[in-house]
Amino acid sequence: MSTRSEVTGAKRVVVKVGSSSLTTAAGGIDPARVRDLVDVLARLRASGKEVVLVSSGAIAAGLAPLGLTTRPKALPAQQAAASVGQGLLVHRYTEELARHGVIVGQVLLTVDDVTRRSHYRNAYQTFAKLLDLGVLPIVNENDTVATSEIRFGDNDRLAALVAHLVHADLLVLLSDVDGLYDANPSRPGSSLLPDVVSVDDLTDVRIGKTGAAGLGSGGMQTKVDAARIATGAGIPVVLTAADRAGAALAGEPVGTLFHTTGRRRPTRLLWLAHATEPKGTLVLDAGAVRAVVERRASLLAAGITGVEGTFHAGEPVDLAGPDGTPVARGLVNFDAEEIPALLGRTSHDLKRELGAEYEREVVHRDDLVLL
Repeated sequence: MSTRSEVTGAKRVVVKVGSSSLTTAAGGIDPARVRDLVDVLARLRASGKEVVLVSSGAIAAGLAPLGLTTRPKALPAQQAAASVGQGLLVHRYTEELARHGVIVGQVLLTVDDVTRRSHYRNAYQTFAKLLDLGVLPIVNENDTVATSEIRFGDNDRLAALVAHLVHADLLVLLSDVDGLYDANPSRPGSSLLPDVVSVDDLTDVRIGKTGAAGLGSGGMQTKVDAARIATGAGIPVVLTAADRAGAALAGEPVGTLFHTTGRRRPTRLLWLAHATEPKGTLVLDAGAVRAVVERRASLLAAGITGVEGTFHAGEPVDLAGPDGTPVARGLVNFDAEEIPALLGRTSHDLKRELGAEYEREVVHRDDLVLL
């Protein structure tokens, strides 16, 4: 049997497992499923690979101790369940991995941790040191403190971004379906897609919001979106069922392999594009759009014709053309209420009239990503 060289040649692997692959029919964490996954990861490490695990399941683990029978819909209740469940989940992983002599390190992330310049460098250094020490990092969103405005939204997208952050060679998404199908897997005649050369070619594939069994808080669409992020940044992706993880990680042709479509790009800009929600919009004239998009220049006040929303310096905003279509996203250097006084004026004029602190870019090109 031929093996996938993209998988067998990977030295650093990020594995993401969803809640539905870890829980029982009643909704709690299934010890047997955790044990089976841990055994696979331990074998992978024993073969000389470095492994980072992105694991859902904190909310599910917290349901039973709180006397809840279903996943709560309200964010505060989800955060309470995550607060209780995260420790229980990591304890379960810690016990199981200890059987193989592997030490666990917990890493809880928020969007701010990886979009602000000083934070994302620290996040990378933390992962690098953990892996250097032989620790297996277990990653989750910090559900306890994340608000609806600053959430990653789903752990599939988080996993794709973590894969880029840690300079992974491969991302493996484990779910409760065995790959991507050209239609709902439950429908007669649907067939598995073993290879996807470009996610953008999936125009004829009907991708539902949920998989065959309802995939946690995400679904098949979130997995395809995660594959688009990772492959566009030079990282191949394998999507398969959790019970086929061993075969997938051994390079066997199971599930769906998404081939790379792009090259690695600056880490923080990838997070800026895919992990942030804009706090407002700066409307640009045609000349400023050309400067930003074609010349990759910084955005100056002279090219801005309008401002929308409420935001503070350092927060993400969309840069839109005259027709309102966003062309880029960046971290703004001024508060929203400061910008109307700057519109259409040159940096030289701003320095002369308002002071030297206003002679700077509204959005610097190093803090800007094209959409």
